[in-house]
Amino acid sequence: MHITRRTLLKGLLSSAAAFPLAQLYPTRARAAGTAKRLIVFYFPDGVPAKTDNRGGLWDPRIDNGKVVLSYLLAPLADRAKDCVFLRGLNMGSTDEGSHPGGAQKLLTGADKGNHISVDQLLANGVGSGRPYRHLYLGVASNDARSSDMRISYPVAGTSATPEDNPRLAFSRVFNTSFTPQAPGSIPATPSAPNLNASVIDTALADLNDLQKKLGKTDQTKLALHLDALRQVEKRIKGSFDPPSSPVPEPTCDEPAAPSTDDARLYDAAYFPSLMTASIDLTVQAMACGLTQVGVIQGSRHTSELIMSRFPAAETSSAQDMRSHEASHYGAQDPSVNPRLSSYIKQRRWWVSQFKYLLDQLDARPEGDGTMLDHSLVLMCTEVADGDSHTHYNMPFVLGGRAGGSLSTGRIADFEGRHHSNLLLSIARACGQSVDKFGDRSDGGLSGLFK
Repeated sequence: MHITRRTLLKGLLSSAAAFPLAQLYPTRARAAGTAKRLIVFYFPDGVPAKTDNRGGLWDPRIDNGKVVLSYLLAPLADRAKDCVFLRGLNMGSTDEGSHPGGAQKLLTGADKGNHISVDQLLANGVGSGRPYRHLYLGVASNDARSSDMRISYPVAGTSATPEDNPRLAFSRVFNTSFTPQAPGSIPATPSAPNLNASVIDTALADLNDLQKKLGKTDQTKLALHLDALRQVEKRIKGSFDPPSSPVPEPTCDEPAAPSTDDARLYDAAYFPSLMTASIDLTVQAMACGLTQVGVIQGSRHTSELIMSRFPAAETSSAQDMRSHEASHYGAQDPSVNPRLSSYIKQRRWWVSQFKYLLDQLDARPEGDGTMLDHSLVLMCTEVADGDSHTHYNMPFVLGGRAGGSLSTGRIADFEGRHHSNLLLSIARACGQSVDKFGDRSDGGLSGLFK
């Protein structure tokens, strides 16, 4: 599909001004109370799910009718009201104890990845009317080439490859001269994109002309979206370093930014900035109406990511500790176990990134609420307990209200149910008509969605 300048403009306008401008953009009919978009947020190597005399390290609990988060989930404190914490779901006994087996089943709901993944199902269905039907971004996810380290499956048994360079991905998604080569994936090579050019400026004349025809409210919304897009564009093209302090109102002033160092895509110290850029890009592409299905894959299973090198105290450690190494933590008290202490810090960091994603969605008005109100966001990993590699009681968290169909601020127990039922319920919540999904779905999860 060729993305024309007019298509980009229509997508921008549909997200900026909602109705009556939304009908400018070609979309499929959508039932009331369904999610307008799905974002999958993946992190590697599970969580410390074992219990000891201090209780569970991950699972939240209910106290006086309210969700009380564990220490690991505490970064979500301000967003607990926007989340559903799932318990009791399992991915089956096949390949249990295995990272690759877990990654293959995670979004496909099928052993060995022998089913299309839920994100690709939606991309080919309710999301197929978008210029970019599927956005699959990785963050240092391709340093190892094994296909079982990828979680998105456009066809049964074959995984897609995420794009690890957010600057290149931005050029591909927003460059109006681009033609995707395959449904459901970022094309392998762009048509000589100019990474220094502003995609906003290429359409500025048309934007100015259309803006004159809008009312004041719609003009303001369009201007805010353009400013937000400019900020993301500048951050990705110029520097991956996130702002040292909160940015007040978006501005179109051009900052003096260093050139992007693509050689640092697999530098651990650069990883947090790459994560920020990938989240920003995903949210902005959806705000502009260019896609409604996205997967953000942070690293990959059995990760060699040395998170102690992050420029933040949260993941600091007395020694370098790779993610997978830290996940084999044993059962000792973290006060005397540096491996478990590092693992806990790492998991909290991943939770904080999920929160950042939810914050970015909630910061953008949409319809009668925000993008978060109309979105469905799944946080997931390929094993439950990082030490034993179990596939039982998977630490899934849903964020957003899915267009009003998801009641949040609660814990949902589905003891012993196969997680393919979760994937089936997600597909239906996004407006996809489907009766079965994966190997073992048997009707979905009753009571999860309205």
